[in-house]
Amino acid sequence: MRKRAFLLHPVALRVRFVQLIKTEGHMSLLKAATSVRENAHAPYSNFKVGAALRTKDGNVYAGCNVENIAYPEGTCAEAGAIAAMCAAGEREIAEVLVIADAPLPVTPCGGCRQKLAEFSEGDVQITMTTTEGNSMTMSMEELLPGAFASKHMENT
Repeated sequence: MRKRAFLLHPVALRVRFVQLIKTEGHMSLLKAATSVRENAHAPYSNFKVGAALRTKDGNVYAGCNVENIAYPEGTCAEAGAIAAMCAAGEREIAEVLVIADAPLPVTPCGGCRQKLAEFSEGDVQITMTTTEGNSMTMSMEELLPGAFASKHMENT
């Protein structure tokens, strides 16, 4: 009888990668985001982005952008990091770093700002940096003032 080889689902692979990050101890967000950025699937724009977040429990989760020929179907690096965090059962972001090869630090898109706000307090620091080291840090509140939040849903 032949043994079957089992392939891990992409989410399981992502969680496995996250577990590797967690076991390395205090890996910096910059190191994690820089490393995962190289795995970005960006054949159309050639614009690779990496993101890493640290949770309140101290765990680091990373994600990269994944483009799709049907442009709106791609995913951002920040969304990938958030998905990995949620897949691991965590929900509270303490710090975020985003890196891209650009002349100026690249801020998260509007959708990712809202996604980050879903899991962050207003004082969470979001650092945006370039591969050359030009960086800018803003709080979640500064990055998305007036974010739509659960308090807006209290009457429903």
